[in-house]
Amino acid sequence: SRSRAANRKRLMDKITRSVLRSPADVRGFADFDGPLYYAPTGFIDHSDDPNTLPLAGSRRGFSALEIIRRREGGGAESMILPLLALEGWVQNSGRVDEINNVLDRLMTKRADFAGLDMASCHVMGIVNVTPDSFSDGGDYNTTEQAIARGRELADFGASILDIGGESTRPGADDVTEAEEIDRVVPVIRALAEKGHVVSIDTRHANVMEAAIEAGAAIINDVTGLEGDERSLEVAARLGAPVMLMHMQGEPGTMQVDPQYDCAVLDVYDYLLDRIESCERAGISRDKICIDPGIGFGKTLSHNLELLSRLAVFHGLGCPILLGTSRKSFIGKIDPKADPKQRLGGSIASAVNGWRHGAQVIRVHDVQETVQAISVASSTALV
Repeated sequence: SRSRAANRKRLMDKITRSVLRSPADVRGFADFDGPLYYAPTGFIDHSDDPNTLPLAGSRRGFSALEIIRRREGGGAESMILPLLALEGWVQNSGRVDEINNVLDRLMTKRADFAGLDMASCHVMGIVNVTPDSFSDGGDYNTTEQAIARGRELADFGASILDIGGESTRPGADDVTEAEEIDRVVPVIRALAEKGHVVSIDTRHANVMEAAIEAGAAIINDVTGLEGDERSLEVAARLGAPVMLMHMQGEPGTMQVDPQYDCAVLDVYDYLLDRIESCERAGISRDKICIDPGIGFGKTLSHNLELLSRLAVFHGLGCPILLGTSRKSFIGKIDPKADPKQRLGGSIASAVNGWRHGAQVIRVHDVQETVQAISVASSTALV
């Protein structure tokens, strides 16, 4: 848009007048001919700082880019480049078009997702209609309990109610699709009829069809629409927005020695491939939300790496969903905490997600998370 172009031109005019020498010249990034990845950083309220650019059209702004490249033999290395030093680096690297495209993806406001404004951070409330989910299995196992829980979470401030009928924790029991449908459809129908935005958490195409027919507005698939050979076609035909998650392996074995060359970049490349597959199938990018899949085929180190560089996923041009609530990585940091004693860690990781510009935070503890993000947002504007 004109405003984005003017904003970028204003910054570039300042950059051109700057005499800063880019540290990239010293570290060799400027003449690197392989793929580079760009993570916005140096976050601050954009409306009060003319030297920042807006992050995905929100009030969050960034003042620098972390430029990341793969290291030969595995892993990655990076440098942080202030925006005021960007022009010199661009000229030396010859990546003018690439940087312009990157800045557009990082700055551009995401389209509304299932009617929700993506310039804000939304809390998604978890309603597991299961007997064996890792944290709340059996708590809301009947239709009536699950409907009541969904309404309660909406009252607490959840923008989306995520309804699941199959546990994907390691070692969970298999559930037939018919049983999964029986669990979720009455709950979805009751909540959707009251005007709530409902997502269906499933990896099965038949369940997706039944859920959308019952009133679900979003498909949330932990397999990135790969777990069922019909999922991609069904999602495209239904026309509902989709949430694509990264998972290494299968739920039953995903935590058995997961391996990556570089977790952040491997997950980024996987999600980019899934986005492009969706686009080829007829699902436009503005109907896609991505999820790096914390805890799904990742060690503690992998999870922390993803959380520390979460903002790199804005380069995909889609809203970001972060799900860390009560997960086992918190228990590895605090071994005394069982799943229902991980509220502090859940909130800390949720606020970290907000700080990195995540548009959706998926949680069990909605009331506390809404309050925490509200306080973090308010203090950031002072």
